[in-house]
Amino acid sequence: MRHLYRCPLRWADLDLLGHVNNVTYVDYLQEARVDMFRTHAPDSRAEDLAEGVVVVRHEVTYVSSLTFGFEPVSIECWVTEIRAASFTMAYEVFEEDESGERTVFLRARTVLTPYVFATERPRRLHAEERESLGRLLEPDEPVRPPAAPQVVDVPGGHYPVHVRFSDVDVYGHVNNVKYFEYFQEARIQLMVASGRELGQGFHLVVAQTDVDYRRPILFRAEPYDCSTWVSHIGSTSVVFESVVRDGDDVLARAKVVGVCIDSATGRPAPVPEEFRDMVGAVTPSS
Repeated sequence: MRHLYRCPLRWADLDLLGHVNNVTYVDYLQEARVDMFRTHAPDSRAEDLAEGVVVVRHEVTYVSSLTFGFEPVSIECWVTEIRAASFTMAYEVFEEDESGERTVFLRARTVLTPYVFATERPRRLHAEERESLGRLLEPDEPVRPPAAPQVVDVPGGHYPVHVRFSDVDVYGHVNNVKYFEYFQEARIQLMVASGRELGQGFHLVVAQTDVDYRRPILFRAEPYDCSTWVSHIGSTSVVFESVVRDGDDVLARAKVVGVCIDSATGRPAPVPEEFRDMVGAVTPSS
């Protein structure tokens, strides 16, 4: 069984191109997930699952652009794996016409673990929770994070993450959605500070974002450090990797695939050679 959530859109969700910003989708997924817990979880455990879980990993695939509309967008979510102290959810964001034809905008998977915020420790799933999640189970390939990347220091690659008070939840942790914003800001700074441009008539569109959450980021006056670099350039794609650290402690890491788009046609285009030359000096060696 899949849970269906109808998510309203806001003008503030849009980017400069008039599309829903890639960061905003993660907020939609969070809303759908909380609605699913509150709808399907046992009454005694509803708040535990709705508010007492932390995200361990996000894998987000952007399929097509979503533009603003006054009608809510549809989100289906379900469970793909249940383990002793974690479970994995899948999502599909879409619109469906009168004939039942579906236009998919995004697919994603999230690994979550129940968490006791009073002790700052994860916990095992209760039997009632496992039973409730089992009713939404459609088994699929498990999500397992890859090995941690070697951090590469490059000119313009350090972004100070200043946590705003509005970034944190009621437990004082930065909300998982906000990490996507930090990585986006770091990526933009890398491009601007180092003078890396695709050239006139081209722009980058995010096609995939994977984020691993290692330790909570907390509200404080001192900034955290986010290191970002280019790890690979394909025929039409550029891969960015980022790591947020507090001293030597890794708090989160991300891998973002951007696709070079011809602005006139809206189609993928080869990454310009000028761009390849400019990033070649800062791409990690294999």
